Amino acid sequence: MSRPLRVALLGSRGIPANYGGYETLMEEVATRLAAGAWSSTASPTSAEGSTVDAERFTDVERLTDAELEVTVYCRAHHTPKALRDYRGVRLVVLPTLRTKFFDTPVHTFLSCLHAALRGRFDAALVVNSANAVFVPILRLGGIPTALHVDGIEKKRAKWGPFGRAVYALSERLACVVPSVLVTDAEVIRDHYRRRYGADSWMITYGVDPVPPSETGVLERLGLEPRRYFLYVSRFEPENNPHRVVEAYREVGGDLPLVMVGSAPYAGDFIEAFKRRADARVLFPGGIYGDGYRELLSGALAYIHATEVGGTHPALVEAMGYGNCIVVNDTPENVEVAGEVGFPFQAPEPASLAAVLDRIRENPGLARQRGDAAARRAQERFSWPSVTARYAELLTTMATG
Repeated sequence: MSRPLRVALLGSRGIPANYGGYETLMEEVATRLAAGAWSSTASPTSAEGSTVDAERFTDVERLTDAELEVTVYCRAHHTPKALRDYRGVRLVVLPTLRTKFFDTPVHTFLSCLHAALRGRFDAALVVNSANAVFVPILRLGGIPTALHVDGIEKKRAKWGPFGRAVYALSERLACVVPSVLVTDAEVIRDHYRRRYGADSWMITYGVDPVPPSETGVLERLGLEPRRYFLYVSRFEPENNPHRVVEAYREVGGDLPLVMVGSAPYAGDFIEAFKRRADARVLFPGGIYGDGYRELLSGALAYIHATEVGGTHPALVEAMGYGNCIVVNDTPENVEVAGEVGFPFQAPEPASLAAVLDRIRENPGLARQRGDAAARRAQERFSWPSVTARYAELLTTMATG
């Protein structure tokens, strides 16, 4: 083509990332796409599961390496309005309504209108299945669009009957309104295939385990390397922070449990389980950047207690940084962790307590499992190979 391919990423809070998985996905993929920085040895799979033809994939790499112009749509309360460019990525900052139920839909609606009427994009990626209803705006604007659906959102406990109904409808729409459906785990891909007969591109989450700069976060929290347990997630019911805190009351010893996270619109829920926590449990709030990576690098073990979703970003990141992994025994979590993880049952606090006591008493075993987790992450999850998949997807849509 005589001009760069123009691609848009919509549906998240935007970048720079300082909130959750979608925002990190946007930053990692968008900046690499803009810079042409991904693995030349990646071997992604097609929607049918077979390896992409090597010659075709090389052509995609060459084209996108030289000719991709990337735009990310951002929310005004997340990204400074004056910020128009971030690490080579163009930013469009639009307003929204900062409420639990309207934040995402209002911003995505405005973003899709802007992209369709003024963007002149060749392809788009929209994240969050709840945004399926807005994808036709982009399609009517002549923009081929992929929709990333993450997990089975209608199962999340934080949504009431109306919210679950919206996500149930969005799940059905996701099979018909986008040009391409994107899932991030085989379990989720199989769900859409079995329930709706809908195929998808399966593209996982990634990790880039860069050694963190010294931030002093361990000293500020009174922690010693390899002498604390770490939990990282939004404090929402389906992520089971309350059950982790409850289980830790049964764990022996004096090692701290660091509960990193928060959640908007969940103040009563969070305050209730904080009151029940014992003195060894720390609640430092959200920690990002090198401070977060420093915590990951120094933990004895990482606790992942989610029960809804696909490939969870925090789990992949913890594995990449060589953590011993303790996972709630769901098909999605087991798919990611494989045999390197210690499983437990979130509704049974005693099962988690028993695993943590075993790790506490066998730090050598924890290091062995952590090393195995790092190897698995390097083999299966990396941002360069994930970006290569998105490069192929967006380029394929843009060029017909």
